[in-house]
Amino acid sequence: MGNPSSTADDILACARSLIVAGGYNGFSYADIAQVVGIRKPSIHHHFPSKADLVRTLVSRYREESEAGLAQLEGHVSDPAEQLRAYLGFWEKCITDASLSFCVCALLASELPMLPERVAVEVKAHFRFLSAWLTSVFERGVQQGRLQPTSMPRFEAEAFMATVHGAMLSARAYGDPKMFAIITAPLLDRLSAQH
Repeated sequence: MGNPSSTADDILACARSLIVAGGYNGFSYADIAQVVGIRKPSIHHHFPSKADLVRTLVSRYREESEAGLAQLEGHVSDPAEQLRAYLGFWEKCITDASLSFCVCALLASELPMLPERVAVEVKAHFRFLSAWLTSVFERGVQQGRLQPTSMPRFEAEAFMATVHGAMLSARAYGDPKMFAIITAPLLDRLSAQH
């Protein structure tokens, strides 16, 4: 018998890629069992229901995002460069297909059909990302590094929506380069060094 936590991690990793490929309703425990090489009862042992599995997945995804952005802030102090690094992270993920779409953005498009406990986690991720981006814009304005045309909170929402829309366009066109084509002008427009 393998390590139980690594089995749970394998199940979560598999579920993440299946959600990115086909959404919440695009996979079943049978699909996971086949990919991971375990029986369905083993999945139920770790995650009694699909809602439990996806709620855990989204919660962990948010924790990873929070840790990643904290690490980014530890290495990059300039707000404009933080935004550039954030875009660069997604550009790399989309280009190398390691994560071609934000799991939470994809699930947000399915919110009316999601179990409530999953929807709560998805909304929490959006609130977290919006708050982080807002803080970046606020610091950028204070430091004279960013010149948004509206209030930092509204700029943050527009930035986040553009990033998610660029992911969708890259997927729709089957062209990872679309992400950078759409997002590159964002930083030029926001830069205080015109």
